[in-house]
Amino acid sequence: MKQNNSTFRAFRVEEKNGSYIGAVKEIQFSPLQQDEILVKVHYSSLNYKDALSASGNKGVTRNYPHTPGIDAVGVIERSNSETLKVGEKVIVTSYDLGMNTDGGFAEYIQVPSEWAVRLPEKLTMKEAMIYGTAGLTAGMSVLRLTELIKPEDGKIVVSGATGGVGALSVLILGKLGYSVTAITGKETERDYLINLGAKEIILRSEIENFVKKPLLKPLFAGAIDTVGGVILENIIKSTGSMGVVTCCGNVASPKLDLTVFPFILRGVTLIGIDSQNYPMKYRTKVWEKLADKWKPEQLEETCCEIGLEEIQHKIESILQGKLKGRTVLNLMR
Repeated sequence: MKQNNSTFRAFRVEEKNGSYIGAVKEIQFSPLQQDEILVKVHYSSLNYKDALSASGNKGVTRNYPHTPGIDAVGVIERSNSETLKVGEKVIVTSYDLGMNTDGGFAEYIQVPSEWAVRLPEKLTMKEAMIYGTAGLTAGMSVLRLTELIKPEDGKIVVSGATGGVGALSVLILGKLGYSVTAITGKETERDYLINLGAKEIILRSEIENFVKKPLLKPLFAGAIDTVGGVILENIIKSTGSMGVVTCCGNVASPKLDLTVFPFILRGVTLIGIDSQNYPMKYRTKVWEKLADKWKPEQLEETCCEIGLEEIQHKIESILQGKLKGRTVLNLMR
């Protein structure tokens, strides 16, 4: 595929007769608007939301053709910003990137400068995308949890532990000295989770079938839940006095069937994590921690690296629930 100075490569999803088809295409650059930056993307990463966008989920992406990719890191090539200059390395995650604004599955992105965070000195561009939105979400969850719960307070349970947010949460909490219990539906991934730092494994079927009572035996001092539904319900019911539960996902269900007893009899706190519009001063704080004190030695072990032509296959895998850890897209191949 021949490339020229007026176009660049992107994984483009098009709607044809009710079906959504993705392929690598050449697309045109657009004029840079006020306060926008043009970033040459070095790496992106694959998230569940990207798979939804690529398969035509109108709750994520309304209009097609479209380029998914809610994560990107690279170097500013052009800038109409007063604060960000050409040559600076920046991370762009969440906001509207990859949803209704063309995203990181492309050699270039054009975005408002206020969406960008300068890449911390102790973080490589690949490491930034191993984290990506999943790592940022995990970091936000860990930040809120560790403000109130210390390692000596007891076990921390993480649901969806083989997914991007879950696996990184297990890694970071283990790095910080917490005793982590991992919940997974995949019996075959026990060794993988132990290697990440989990001390104990609970199968999803086990926690889904806890006794249906308003309160359960206290098992955990805190939790990071990534799935919602009955698993979150039973985590909350099983959290001890003054425990803290963070919630960032609803892949199991957005509904909760609970009494107020865990909150008013045990003082449990439920904290919602909004990674899409998280305030910039906290984003910067989390990225600095991810680059330094929170960075696990096994970070590279949580990912596989692919090129643009391999995206479609990985999208199918993530929709089938067969993907584990993080998938990093190398745009410099």
